[in-house]
Amino acid sequence: MGGQVIRNAAGVYEALQAACNRRELLILATPYLRVDSHFVRMEGNEVHVAATMTRDDAMYGLKSNDLHMRFPHHTAFLEGKVELKGFGISDGRRTLRLTLPGTLQDDELRGAYRVDRVGKVTCTYSTRKYDLQTASLVNISTTGGRLHAFKDFTEDELRMGDSLSVTIPLLETIRVNSPAKVKHIHMRSFGVEFEPPLSGTLLENLSRWIFQKREEDRERESRRGVETAAPGDSQRSLANQLTPKRGIVVLSPDAALEGQLREVLEALQPVARVSSPGGQGIKEALAVNPALVIIHVASLSLDERRRLKTMLDGLAMKVPFILLGTSVDPSALMELGNEVKAACVYQFSAQRGAFFQRLVQGILRRHGTEAGPPPEEG
Repeated sequence: MGGQVIRNAAGVYEALQAACNRRELLILATPYLRVDSHFVRMEGNEVHVAATMTRDDAMYGLKSNDLHMRFPHHTAFLEGKVELKGFGISDGRRTLRLTLPGTLQDDELRGAYRVDRVGKVTCTYSTRKYDLQTASLVNISTTGGRLHAFKDFTEDELRMGDSLSVTIPLLETIRVNSPAKVKHIHMRSFGVEFEPPLSGTLLENLSRWIFQKREEDRERESRRGVETAAPGDSQRSLANQLTPKRGIVVLSPDAALEGQLREVLEALQPVARVSSPGGQGIKEALAVNPALVIIHVASLSLDERRRLKTMLDGLAMKVPFILLGTSVDPSALMELGNEVKAACVYQFSAQRGAFFQRLVQGILRRHGTEAGPPPEEG
């Protein structure tokens, strides 16, 4: 399973078309955001997927140079880099139009991903003497599983390399009843590989279930701050431990905006406002060693763009920051955000506060800052 790469355009198209045919689940992910969706249809050099968020949230949340799709494909979990091209309609429902990825690569490089959180599942297996015995399921992947027998077994009952039959009633829709081979034994625990490999609807359902569990595990790990780091993340995390960053600073003269942002973001970090304009405001913001700075952009006139570019020059090297627009042109705001290397840009609306909170939480996690208010002093 691990390491599969589809490099040719025909292979990529075929994998995506198969995913569309079965309306497969997929994850759209940026460095700061994960969104559940499913495949809808292919159209030329684009793939349509279900729009599970508003148009504005998709535009600001997914318009990223680092947008990837992930989805289950047979025994593999494929990932490819895509770009949001726009919006469409299919069967009366809104879709997101994505470019086709240049390559699709199995992003589970360790081999078959094994799910340990399987709940209480009682399995049966056959022995060399053709007896049926019971065991509990320890973990499972698309290629095999690990069982723990309810009683000791002897070498006459089970040996390495034995062929046997296993029944694993994982869910009502996922019941594995398959020949298998014993790959390893330790005390009462033994690992089996499905042989021949699973196929058809059973494999699709199992692969989809494991994919969902793996994404849940990734999310859980990211909340602990131990998500697989990109180059440089470990150094940033160490720096944060040595000089802890705290709080969100809003650079804006608008006190009403501060109040709206407090309602949305105080659950993540304390929020404070700096009203001083220009470079002085940046200095005041950085003085408190914040986890995040939000720059309010109320105008994008030519002079204002020049002022903001000068003011924000090099800020991304010191702290992640967001350009938060109010009543400005979205395209111009995005263009400016790319020029000054903002973590993201967003056109703020109190009605979309929940999505903005989710986006900010992703930025805080990515930069190694724990979300949540400081503990109360007792």
